[in-house]
Amino acid sequence: MTQHRFQSLSTLALVVLDALITMIAFVIAYYLRANIPFPAEPVALAPIASYTGLIILQAICVMITMFFYRMYHLVRSRVDQFYAIFGAVSIGSLLAVSFSTIFFKNTPLEVDYPRATLVYAWGLSILLISLGRWTHQRVITSLQARGVGRQRVIIVGAGDVARVVVQKIQWSPYLGYDIIGIVNGPEAPQELLGVPVLGHADELPQLIDRHHVDEVIIALPEASHEEMLNWIALCQRGQVSIKVFPDVFEIMSGGVSVDDMGGLPMLTVRDVALRGWNLALKRMVDMVVSAILLVAASPIMMLVSFLIKLDSEGPAFFVQERVGLDGQPFPMIKFRTMRRDAEALSDWTVRDDPRRTRLGVWLRRLSIDEFPQFINVLLGDMSMVGPRPEQPKYVEEFQKKIPRYRERHREKAGITGWAVINGLRGDTSIEERTKYDLWYIENWSIWLDVKIMVRTAVRIFFDNTAA
Repeated sequence: MTQHRFQSLSTLALVVLDALITMIAFVIAYYLRANIPFPAEPVALAPIASYTGLIILQAICVMITMFFYRMYHLVRSRVDQFYAIFGAVSIGSLLAVSFSTIFFKNTPLEVDYPRATLVYAWGLSILLISLGRWTHQRVITSLQARGVGRQRVIIVGAGDVARVVVQKIQWSPYLGYDIIGIVNGPEAPQELLGVPVLGHADELPQLIDRHHVDEVIIALPEASHEEMLNWIALCQRGQVSIKVFPDVFEIMSGGVSVDDMGGLPMLTVRDVALRGWNLALKRMVDMVVSAILLVAASPIMMLVSFLIKLDSEGPAFFVQERVGLDGQPFPMIKFRTMRRDAEALSDWTVRDDPRRTRLGVWLRRLSIDEFPQFINVLLGDMSMVGPRPEQPKYVEEFQKKIPRYRERHREKAGITGWAVINGLRGDTSIEERTKYDLWYIENWSIWLDVKIMVRTAVRIFFDNTAA
């Protein structure tokens, strides 16, 4: 099992565990209140089934609060985790009470929420979630001790800071790291605390590929900005995460996020946003949205297919090989908008392309030609939002002359994207498109996807020149 798949399943299991424990804690609290006359005898308690809505709401509020506490993102020590659980459960419980008062009032879900039950549920949730997470971590640690799902890490640096990072990883097996080695300049020792020196930092791309590295930690806070940027550029490959041990000034004034690794501060230069449950969430949204749009647009698609056949010779659909996730080709489906011999004349699309058919002009202006790509999304070849896919021969050409172009393929290709809604599609600058695509990949959120989809719909109806 790959490290990324292991991490995704581990995070999903933790989310499910937190939700179940929160609901179980509420049920136990209910029966404690029903059987313990403290601080007073219970009066007219409703049946436990009446509290189903409140139990689910409590679990949702606690989980959302835990998400904002980054409890599904960071690996923490038991003490730090207990503090975070205490805060998340406290705020989540208060939110549940508030929302139940607002939304359940005068509905079948409205029930009395005894204060003693609230206190019992709060205390039990903190205790049981802490125990559940401790058990979950023990299981994960046990699996990682058997070599399952550990992160393979390379450390850049061989000085005092690198020594501290190596010691922290060696003393903290719960972090789930395997140190593959150290890279540094030619003056580096042969090893550091038993960790071998693999070579020079300029060899990072080869070392990352050779040793299947998941993460690179740069432990040289005294390095110049030019050196740091150079190393980061060398590491910008696929699903490799980068963390930098910062100096004091960077901690105080930096605009990037400061995480910790077992108590050591680390600047997250790029943590791949679409991992774990985020990836599952994006896929779920893709499936739901594409299925709804396919059903809603099916009459239009049938009519367009018929009109294309009447307008010009050739098939209604145009299928072309494009490059998607991890550089893998897939057949992209569109409505045909050009003459049958269009590819023989040229295969690069330009504005006001003379190869378009009469109907094709309108299909492209309204972006109706893209509708069949909802099938690609439903099949998993594409996403609703992502970098626009190119043909394999152009990908080969662009990645030779455009820095970081290959990294566009860390995520699935999309029907629309951040570059598209900013006017970068068709015969526009590939360099600028790449910048926008990389920004999207490294700053992804579900709300950004929603924003892009809404702005795409607005552009289709109110800015026909964009299509």
